[in-house]
Amino acid sequence: MKVRFFPTVAHGTVCAPPSKSVAHRALICGALSKCSTVSGLAWSEDISATCDCLRAMGAKIERLSDDTVAIGGLTLAGIPDGAVLPCRESGSTLRFLLPIAMLSRKMVHFTGSARLMERPLGIYEEISARQGGLFRREGQQITVCGGLKVGEYEIAGNISSQFITGLLLALSLADGESRVRVTEPFESRSYTDITVDVLREYGIPVGGEGNEFVIPGRRDFSDLAYTVEGDCSNAAFLEALALLSSRSFDPLRVTGVPEKTSQGDRVYYEMLHEMAAGRKEFDVSDCPDLAPCLFAMAAFYGGAHFTGTARLAIKESDRGAAMAEELACLGAEVTVGANEVTVACEGLREPTRVLNGHNDHRIVMALSVLCTVTGGEIDGAEAVAKSYPDFFEVIAGAGIALEIEQ
Repeated sequence: MKVRFFPTVAHGTVCAPPSKSVAHRALICGALSKCSTVSGLAWSEDISATCDCLRAMGAKIERLSDDTVAIGGLTLAGIPDGAVLPCRESGSTLRFLLPIAMLSRKMVHFTGSARLMERPLGIYEEISARQGGLFRREGQQITVCGGLKVGEYEIAGNISSQFITGLLLALSLADGESRVRVTEPFESRSYTDITVDVLREYGIPVGGEGNEFVIPGRRDFSDLAYTVEGDCSNAAFLEALALLSSRSFDPLRVTGVPEKTSQGDRVYYEMLHEMAAGRKEFDVSDCPDLAPCLFAMAAFYGGAHFTGTARLAIKESDRGAAMAEELACLGAEVTVGANEVTVACEGLREPTRVLNGHNDHRIVMALSVLCTVTGGEIDGAEAVAKSYPDFFEVIAGAGIALEIEQ
C-alpha cells in the first residue's frame, strides 16, 4: 500500500489508541483466569496474533463488541500437545508465551515471519538447555518442550524486557515461589513495571525490592473486568502532529492519554516539547519505541543527539539504519553508532524518491509526520496495521490531506 501526502496542518481533536503493551499483558492474564473481560482493545495485527495464539493454547475468547472480549480458561494442563501458535510478526506474543509453553512441558510450535525469527531468543534457549528442555529452531518455526521450572533466575538488564515479562507471567503458574534478578543497567524497566501492575490487578502479588522480583506461584488469576488504557507510544505521533500545528488557528489536541501510567513512553510529551524548545540531547534506553518519532522531529527542529539506541537494530527493522536511509531523502543527515544516533538537518525538503516503510509500523508513522510538512509518498504503508490500523483514517479526519493506493 502506498500513501501520498500533501502539505497540510492537522486540527481538531484526536484520541490516543489503546496501549498495545498493556493489551498483550491484560489478554494473557485474562486468558489465565476462569472468565474475565478485556475492553478498550484495538485490533492491530499484534493483538490479533496474541488472541490467535491464546486460542491455540486452549483459551476461550468471545468477541463481545468492537473493543471487548470475554476471555479465560487457559491452563497449563489444557495446552494441546503439538499446538501451533501463529505469532505473525509480534515479538511480544512470541516472547511472552514461549516460557508458558516451556513450563507446560507440552510440545508447542511457534511460527512467525522471517524477521521475527531472527530476533534474539538466547535467554530462553540458555534456560531450556540448562534445565533439560527442547528448544529447536527450524526456519520460521520454533519448537519447545519443557525447560522451565520453579527457581531463581538472573537476567541481564540490557536485553529486551520482554524476556523478563515472559518469565514473570510463566512463573506465576509454577508450583512454588521463584525469583528473577535483573542486573544493571536495567533498561526498559518501565515495561516490566507494566507487567507487575497487570499481574497484581489479576491477583498475582509479585513482590521483591529493587531489581529482584518474587513470584509466589500456586495462585489463581482473578476474574476481572479490565480496561486497556491509552497508548503513549502511538500518542507520540499524534502529539508530533499537534506540535507541527501549534501556530495554526486551530491546533490539534490529543486526548485519551492516561494521567498516571507505568508506560515508559509517557515521556513522549516532555521529550517532544523540550525538543521544540531547543533541547538537543536525549537518552532513549527506557523508551526505544519513541526513537523513530524523535528522529523525525529532530530533523524538523534542526538536529539532536540520542543515546541508548543499541536495541533499535533488533526491532521490526534496524530502526537507526532505516531512519538514516529515509531521512536522507528529506534533507537530513543521520549518523548511526553502536549506541548513539545523531540527526543533523539544515532544512527539510520534499523526498527525492518514494519513501520505504521498511515493513515497520513506527518507521511509516514517523515518515508520515514529516510528509505532512514536505509532501511525499510512502510505500509499504500497510505496516501500520501492526499497532495502529486506523492511523491514516484518524489523521485524515484531523485534516491531513492524503491519498491511499492499495
